[in-house]
Amino acid sequence: MKATVNIECTPEEARLFLGLPDVTGLNEQLVTEMQNRMRDNMAALQPEELYKNWMAFGGAAQEQFRKLMMAAAGAATGGGAKS
Repeated sequence: MKATVNIECTPEEARLFLGLPDVTGLNEQLVTEMQNRMRDNMAALQPEELYKNWMAFGGAAQEQFRKLMMAAAGAATGGGAKS
């Protein structure tokens, strides 16, 4: 025997019925914080800003990045990277 029961209720009613906590306030805070962080970091998406940040590290950082990419390429092809 098979029985099907359809219950129509709002999400709040279902949450209360199942005894789940109300996390609406927490969700609103999380969304607001994410929006603030995205707004604050939008400047980092601009090419000029990225270039300025990368160049602030100087030539040593560029050399380290090159070595990192060479090592990754060597690992991907199965050979070791030599510098």
